Amino acid sequence: MPSMQTYIKAITGGAILVIGGPALVIWVTPTQEEIFQRYSPELQKKALARREQTQQDFENFTRQLKEASRSDRPIWIAQKEMDAKRSQEEQERKRAERDAYAAEARRRQAEVRASTESP
Repeated sequence: MPSMQTYIKAITGGAILVIGGPALVIWVTPTQEEIFQRYSPELQKKALARREQTQQDFENFTRQLKEASRSDRPIWIAQKEMDAKRSQEEQERKRAERDAYAAEARRRQAEVRASTESP
């Protein structure tokens, strides 16, 4: 039968593994700032330029996620409906821009015709 000393060794070894393992990983893993400092200057500039856009994208994503979670339907169904609505609005916006561009082109053509017929 194992003695009390064996139990103490096993518990001590387990505690070292359970506490020491994660502590070692935390101690060895570099922080985001340390990783950023290792970038070349041009990569640092690119990362700083993209940071604001990335934060804005994340904020938009979380806002949409919160909005989708308000409904009583599953979130993936609500998200699909929101995506379909967004794409439909995008198509309508593009159609309106295309119509406005065509109207401007027709107006210019009429203006050119009027200016060539006047003399």
